[in-house]
Amino acid sequence: MITFVIAVVLLLLGYFIYAKILDRIVEVDANRPTPAISHPDGVDYVPMKPWRIYLIQFLNIAGVGPICGAIMGAQFGTASFLWIVFGSIFAGAVHDFIAGFISIRKDGASLPEIHGAYLGNGMKTFMRIFTILLMVLVGAVFVNTPAVLLNANFTPDWNIFIWVGIIFAYYLIATLLPIDKLIGKIYPVFGILLLAMAAAIVVAFIAFRPEIPELWEGLQNRHPDAAHNPIFPMMFISIACGAISGFHATQSPLMARCMTNEKQARPVFYGSMITEGIVALIWAAAAAYFFGPDSPVDTAGKGGPAMVSVIANTWFPAAIAVVTVLGVISAAITSGDTALRSARLIVADFLNYDQKPIKNRLFVAVPIFVVTAAILVYSLMDAKGFDVIWRYFAWSNQVLATVTLWTLSVYLFLKRKPYILTLIPAIFMTMVTGCFLFVAEKEGLGSFIPRWLGYTIGAVITMAVTCIFFLAIKKMRKNNLSEEE
Repeated sequence: MITFVIAVVLLLLGYFIYAKILDRIVEVDANRPTPAISHPDGVDYVPMKPWRIYLIQFLNIAGVGPICGAIMGAQFGTASFLWIVFGSIFAGAVHDFIAGFISIRKDGASLPEIHGAYLGNGMKTFMRIFTILLMVLVGAVFVNTPAVLLNANFTPDWNIFIWVGIIFAYYLIATLLPIDKLIGKIYPVFGILLLAMAAAIVVAFIAFRPEIPELWEGLQNRHPDAAHNPIFPMMFISIACGAISGFHATQSPLMARCMTNEKQARPVFYGSMITEGIVALIWAAAAAYFFGPDSPVDTAGKGGPAMVSVIANTWFPAAIAVVTVLGVISAAITSGDTALRSARLIVADFLNYDQKPIKNRLFVAVPIFVVTAAILVYSLMDAKGFDVIWRYFAWSNQVLATVTLWTLSVYLFLKRKPYILTLIPAIFMTMVTGCFLFVAEKEGLGSFIPRWLGYTIGAVITMAVTCIFFLAIKKMRKNNLSEEE
């Protein structure tokens, strides 16, 4: 329990100390008009109150990531606590904050447009396609998850496609309506619910005093199948949204278009990530106890959603347990709809297609929903379909975060700022995603090549990308380029 308390304190210190340093580095200007002030359109560029923006951003980026991802990451042992804390402070929150801030400065630009501004038009085109595909995968995953949970917990006699249809219809409505009409009104409520769920588990810690593993007990891999799931890189892919996630930077432009002052960037972007890190830490700590030898119930073979039910039903009265499950469901739904909304905005941005008329929004949204529906049907009809989609989503998500960190490094270099702040996380995440392809046995080539070779290939990829970065900034330095150019 001591490790858990120290970890929470460190996350809070990250916000109150490190985030303020970043605030000065990016040169926040409280007097500079934001996109929502300079040209509101009543659809996507809509001024909103800071507390609403914070809760919406928190819910957008959270989803089931800091819950299910943290629970499954806890299987690896106390190393998961370290990754959540230091990943959130020095990688995830930095990634979210600077990407969101650039979006404010660039008129609420979508993430691929930011990639293109600093990595070139070729990368912009590639990242447009890559990011849209990721958003479609997120949409499919976050229809599947809540539909399965709703069907299993509340309507076992229903055909699951009834819930799929209901959730899909809601997604389309939320994607098309002005952001303040539906998302702006109900998301803060769901955000508070997600925080209340985490607070309830902390109360359970105090009431039941579970034996949560301590850091000094060792960092050994406690995964039930440790031989085939090494901590590096598997844990760093499993725990994404609780430490760093590329999906976050796709959501930041939604809120960048609603802010009324640049000073809101630190609490909204950095603060939301730290809040998510605390939530992930709470669920990881609870799961570490239930996965441990002192668990009061058998948790063998249980995945993230099943573990949510186990934790809730063991520690809480029936009514609170139901609310906890509903909270997880709402978290999934409220990330799925904003993912598809982001896809609509990304497509509209590169087509330069005005989104104020609803017919234009429909024109962009309908093809996106058709593709999402096709992937969703596959995930439900094939027994292994969801696992395949989730693996592609998890890896793609971290690849997006990696590309974004390299983009931010170029941005800071051009601004004559200490780009090492994003360079170190960029190099680390390149190693994680590169090794994953060649070390993971189910998801990559790990079952065909020796593990040492997989790590070697990952290291070579990392060194190559790092060399390309330094050659690029050497050329920029020689040409005396600045961020304005």
